[in-house]
Amino acid sequence: MLEWLVALCIGILVAVIWPASKYFGTQGEPDALLQGLGISRRQTKEMVSERCVSDRGIPVDGANAQTSDGAGENKVPDVALICKPSALANYLFKHCRTFSNFTACTGWTWRASAFLQTVYGACWPYESPAYFVRDYLQLSDDGLVALDWAVSMAGASYQKRRRTSSNSTSPILLIIPNSFGKITRNVLKLCEVALSHGYLPVVFNRRSHNATPLSSVKLQQFGDPGDLREAVRYMRYRQPVSRLYAVSESTGSGLLLSYLGECGSSSYVTAAACLSPVFRCQSWFEKGPIWPLHWALVTYQKICLNRYRTVLGETVHTDALFSSCSLRGLEEVLFCQQPGPKGALALAAGTSSSSAGAWEAYWERNEPLRDVDEVAIPVLSVCAQDDPIRGDPQSTLPLELFESNPHFFLLLTTRGGHCGFNTQEGSAFSGGGTFGGIPGTSWSHRALLEFFRATTDFIAAEERAKQAARRRGLGGSSQGKVFRHRSVSTCKRLPACSHNIHTIYNWQRSYTR
Repeated sequence: MLEWLVALCIGILVAVIWPASKYFGTQGEPDALLQGLGISRRQTKEMVSERCVSDRGIPVDGANAQTSDGAGENKVPDVALICKPSALANYLFKHCRTFSNFTACTGWTWRASAFLQTVYGACWPYESPAYFVRDYLQLSDDGLVALDWAVSMAGASYQKRRRTSSNSTSPILLIIPNSFGKITRNVLKLCEVALSHGYLPVVFNRRSHNATPLSSVKLQQFGDPGDLREAVRYMRYRQPVSRLYAVSESTGSGLLLSYLGECGSSSYVTAAACLSPVFRCQSWFEKGPIWPLHWALVTYQKICLNRYRTVLGETVHTDALFSSCSLRGLEEVLFCQQPGPKGALALAAGTSSSSAGAWEAYWERNEPLRDVDEVAIPVLSVCAQDDPIRGDPQSTLPLELFESNPHFFLLLTTRGGHCGFNTQEGSAFSGGGTFGGIPGTSWSHRALLEFFRATTDFIAAEERAKQAARRRGLGGSSQGKVFRHRSVSTCKRLPACSHNIHTIYNWQRSYTR
């Protein structure tokens, strides 16, 4: 009920106060956004060709990347792939047709509004045909996280899928929701589509999120991958021969990028994708999104934390917590203040210098891009220029990262909002036979599934080529050296369980519901 009231209030605010031109784009709005990124009409095709061209000289923009209008001018493409030139980038262009098949909604329709797309995806209910079976994993410090395995109720018993054999080769799709714990329709639709493609989708719920019991007074910091690392090892223990893929939504990308950076080539993940990620998280917490969305996020987080108000009072100043009016204020009270009387005195005295120092130290440990150079697998980021949550693309998109790091790929659309990406065709999805025939499949979901498939095929082809070269006695030649220096060579399949996992965790302490 609360979600409906929030959606109604925000909708009324938009309809009465916000200028219609702010949301319902005109034909020239994409040009302004691209020019803000240093891309003009005439430069668009060159930009994509120069940044995303393989060593064979084949550009990775779509066949319709540049078309002519009635006046003879060139239109800006609705989507661009920004990445460092590599063999993998060339392969993705050839085999991922969805990358160039995005037609943004325009005109006077709610699907053209970045704000309404975002509110619809976050608040509108969705009756998913998937059924979720929850596993509670007790961590090394007695904390609890929940793993929700999505199973289909049609034609199979969920109990049978729940106890999947460890010899199963079905790939696992690890889904990390936003950092506020809200399970959106975007996550539910992704689970449904992944099931139809043979994946085993599992949603990772942080401590206290999505009705997960808070068994300890410790909450997970924004970019602390410790809990996720234990969950991944548990999944590897349960499914030792399955490939693991990871998808994050919104601010949940901070946790995924932190995990990939800290673990490097030992992440056990084959490929990853981030849907509408927030990259510069410290700045985002300090500035926040536009006011209506900022207020909604703060209110939702307070409602979720209010359930544990009594137990949090042992380590957190709850009065300051629930009187905070910003995302930064909530984060500071939860993680940047000393517990006990000393913290209360510091809070009452208002020592801004010590608070600022603790805030900076907090983000030195939690900034998602702190170890980005250590990421050793292909990562796709799907972003829209008009994202109202992330903010201005000039200051929030690290284009230099995608232009210089061969592991990162950016699909940048002119429109799409935050995790929306509605296309001109509407909710219907043409070509459903290829993707299981599920109507209403999001363009971003099709893009990431194609990315996973193409990346896996490329790695397998490279491994076969390397094995063939070794059989011919060319393992020490320059051809072998070229392969070893390619960015995806670290994505090779790792041993299923190279350590004695029983010496690290007592799995009998993990229990299920």
